[in-house]
Amino acid sequence: KSGYKRSYGSMLRVIKKWVKPETEKRRARKNKPYERAVYPGQKIQIDVKFVPSYCVADGRKYYQYTAVDECTRFCFREMYDEHSTYSSKDFLEKLFKAFPFPIREIQTDNGTEWTTALLVRDKQSKTMFEQVLEKNDIIYHRIRVATPRHNGKVERQHRTDEKRFYKKIRMYSLEDGRMQLVRYNKKSNNIPKVCLNFRTPNEVLQDHLYVM
Repeated sequence: KSGYKRSYGSMLRVIKKWVKPETEKRRARKNKPYERAVYPGQKIQIDVKFVPSYCVADGRKYYQYTAVDECTRFCFREMYDEHSTYSSKDFLEKLFKAFPFPIREIQTDNGTEWTTALLVRDKQSKTMFEQVLEKNDIIYHRIRVATPRHNGKVERQHRTDEKRFYKKIRMYSLEDGRMQLVRYNKKSNNIPKVCLNFRTPNEVLQDHLYVM
């Protein structure tokens, strides 16, 4: 009879599909165990959060820069009206004054506000943010592309800030937002965290500073 006939290779693929157990799964990827920070300043996670428009009265865009110490969860935030390497540099300089301990390593994603490593071929080309890190002998670590979970501590802090801060305020300018954020910075470091066995970042920090 005339009509469509399966090729030999096509028939083999059909047979394999039915013979091969459907429950077989791809080999699970084994992630390397994460090296936890054991002292303040060992590793700091930094990221940027867009300030929600619902709490902004003047209709402008604002950005919250956030740094979280992995060991103590001590947190520092600042607000800006531009998302740039200049803002990142300014935030870094304020961070040095806000954190009561030296910083060994800083971790970010691959955003252009931090680095242009993925855009330029010249390895000597550094953003203002990277220049400040280099000047202060701070290790700079960029997480893998498209893996925000690697910066999970600061990402979770942003979600918390949304609930505890932005949903309860109304800001009318950059200066107003910054003033309210200063108060929230002090308050948040005195709130107990489950990951710290219901202790506050300030309490954990004081224990380490006493030993140091």
